[in-house]
Amino acid sequence: MTLLLKLVLAPLLVVGSSLAGRRWGPGVTGLLVALPVVAGPILFITYLEQGAAFAARAASASLLGLVSLAVFTVVFARVSAARGLTLTILTGWAACLAVDLALSFVPVPAWVALGLAVLTAWGAAKAMPRARGEARPVALPWWDLLARAAATAALVLALTAAAGRLGPEITGVLAPFPIGTTVVAGFALAQGGPAAAVATTRGVLRGLGGFAAFCFLAAELAEPLGGYVFLAAVAGVFVVQAGISVCGRRWFGVPDAG
Repeated sequence: MTLLLKLVLAPLLVVGSSLAGRRWGPGVTGLLVALPVVAGPILFITYLEQGAAFAARAASASLLGLVSLAVFTVVFARVSAARGLTLTILTGWAACLAVDLALSFVPVPAWVALGLAVLTAWGAAKAMPRARGEARPVALPWWDLLARAAATAALVLALTAAAGRLGPEITGVLAPFPIGTTVVAGFALAQGGPAAAVATTRGVLRGLGGFAAFCFLAAELAEPLGGYVFLAAVAGVFVVQAGISVCGRRWFGVPDAG
């Protein structure tokens, strides 16, 4: 059962985000993939395999992982303007892993981690470059969505397989590792150029509020609610994202997706 979840759930969510982006633009792809479409399944699988206490600690650490994810978006957007796809991804990953490594040694309460995640998302939005030009339209190959799904599944399998050996703190910090973001931003850069990459990563920042709400609720309620916590956390995502859409977009400094 858990193997099926690893192979299907997160890849389907990434594919769905990609399809939405084809209809409404790369910013929407980034927004949707920044929701816990990968970390959510990872934390749920961790709960099934390791128990509620482990999952709660991992979810708390995941809030710190959002700091790294925000750093990744800025590095990816800025490097993509001058470098190729491979170097852009590797530079973004290196920055993300460096921050993850540092944060894994600084355990803090969930509410402190929540504050750090929100502040970093705000700062990252201010540090994002302006897109130059327009995303170039391209004819997508038939294997595009299959490649996105396969890349997502491979990364999810690797992280969940290592969870027991890594422990809840490192597993949690790595759960928001930009798996889905790398897939969609990488394809955006390769197919639409730097302007599409910037639009996608800006969209990612718009989704971090809901992502943070998911992780915080999972951290605080996993033990008393058990598996039902993930229903509550998903509801929290929609409530927070609705609030950001109505009144928080200007505060985060992120323009409309598109």
